[in-house]
Amino acid sequence: MCGIVGYIGPRNAMDVIIEGLRRLEYRGYDSSGLVVIDEEKRFVRYRSPGKIENLVSMIKDSPEESHIGIGHTRWATHGRPTEENAHPHMVDGVAVVHNGIVENYLKLKAELKKEGVRFSSDTDTEVLAHLIARSLEKTADLERAVREALRPVKGSYAIAVISTQEPDKIIGARKECPLVVGLADDEAMLSSDLPAILNITRRAVFLDDGELVVITPSGVRVTDLEGKEVEKPVKTIDWSPVMAEKGGYRHFMQKEIFEQPRAITDTFRGLLVEEEGDVFLNGFNLDVSTTDRLYIVACGTSWHAGLVGKFLFEELSRIPTEVDLASEFRYRSLLITERTIVMAISQSGETADTLSAVREAKKRGATVVAITNVVESSLARESHWTFYTHAGPEIGVASTKAFTTQLVALFLMALHMGRTRGVLDKDRGTELIGELLSIPSKVEDALDTEETVKRIAKKYAGYKNFLYLARGINYPIALEGALKLKEISYIHAEGYPAGEMKHGPIALIDEDMPVVVLAPKDGLYPKILSNMEEVRARDGRLVCLVDGDNTEAIEKAEDVIRIPRTIPHLTPVVMVVPLQLLAYHIAVLKGTDVDQPRNLAKSVTVE
Repeated sequence: MCGIVGYIGPRNAMDVIIEGLRRLEYRGYDSSGLVVIDEEKRFVRYRSPGKIENLVSMIKDSPEESHIGIGHTRWATHGRPTEENAHPHMVDGVAVVHNGIVENYLKLKAELKKEGVRFSSDTDTEVLAHLIARSLEKTADLERAVREALRPVKGSYAIAVISTQEPDKIIGARKECPLVVGLADDEAMLSSDLPAILNITRRAVFLDDGELVVITPSGVRVTDLEGKEVEKPVKTIDWSPVMAEKGGYRHFMQKEIFEQPRAITDTFRGLLVEEEGDVFLNGFNLDVSTTDRLYIVACGTSWHAGLVGKFLFEELSRIPTEVDLASEFRYRSLLITERTIVMAISQSGETADTLSAVREAKKRGATVVAITNVVESSLARESHWTFYTHAGPEIGVASTKAFTTQLVALFLMALHMGRTRGVLDKDRGTELIGELLSIPSKVEDALDTEETVKRIAKKYAGYKNFLYLARGINYPIALEGALKLKEISYIHAEGYPAGEMKHGPIALIDEDMPVVVLAPKDGLYPKILSNMEEVRARDGRLVCLVDGDNTEAIEKAEDVIRIPRTIPHLTPVVMVVPLQLLAYHIAVLKGTDVDQPRNLAKSVTVE
């Protein structure tokens, strides 16, 4: 997820773009850059790795005055966060900024290289710049050149394009990535999100997929990719700048909960090889055929993801798997050999305990694989190979979208290792991939339970203790649901494997104990029904999550939340969403600081 900005109008474009990028920095902060067209109709470009302030330092004494330009703040996908890979990319009088992923960029890049094109970066975006420049050379019309260049492109994009050949025009286009145009008298802006435009105007046009916009000093025109004009309503935005940064949501956590369908899609986008029933893991050249043991190490929410991973790797890859708390891992006698993989999971990639565990594993000869959300984090640099989850920046301390993307990453890696080891055939792999493709829409459906969850939250917000129960692969989701409630509402909550309830926790159950039960209709469904009966017999208040018309569970529960059904391997991804919403709405009712709960930090960088 990246942020793009474009401006045309009487103000100094460089100042407007910098302010817009500052307001979009939550979308990415690996690098940033901008390009303007000066009075001599030449490009003036600045790019810098790191946060926006690095770019500001570069241009603070810049004498350039310009009235048109584009800018970008990057969350790296293809290519390290270096100056060469920072946007904008420039080719033969064309400059491009891009948010999204060009899925077929390797194919397009190979074709361009055959034509003698030379590349100066590792990004997929540079392919777009070359395609547009090539088309512009033939057509001498920037709008037409962009339209033709996008025809062979597969994947997602929101782009802004300027050219020294037409220095009074910005072209924007979108497919599966947001793009909004801000309109004011004699000026206009193009942006990935509303915060960037609100210091200029409150009037906006929202582009839809497959639309292209031409912005000139005389106005704005929207067409489809074939050139047919599209009438777009102009909407007045009444959000404050702070509300806009949160997308209109009350808290960043709520926004991030609702970003999960997009985050999940971005995590698997471009990696699925359906016809082979396999997953393409870029640069994954580790020999897993002889792996005899897998350790997953993590802390907190990432540890819960690892517990789900154990089920996935043992079933899909047939690799014996242990899950360790990173804080305990290096303090015990480890059975590590050169045939051991240690998989470390950390949203930030800076978790001190996890880094220490990784360093100990490397000393003992293990192969280290990382799952993280931050490019070039310490964990990524310490590991032999890294899977980046593409969740985008997560502002809320209580992790939500980072967790579900970790689950998807684990599923993809388990599937690939299973295919590589020959324990998963092509047909089964294709079937699993097909179900994964449906998960974003099923998470959307799970988000539609919010009104039901709000009602349940209002009913139980005054209780002081909660118990979460589940079985099998969903037991870690019970742990995660309880953790979310503890983190942001300060209510005591415990997650348990339902079969363990009678070994202690059952003593706590009475009419003052809400019990949240995860009851998908899987092989363990009859067992969870028995556990629900045990709760009912002691007057516990049963809240039940079901995946469909699970009649028996519904009849036993006092309150029910329905989610879509999927395969057991992916049920945790959908099942956790209502639990996140439940914790969130109880915390709101209690008036706690949802995004920055007391005593917690987003990244724990000390032991």
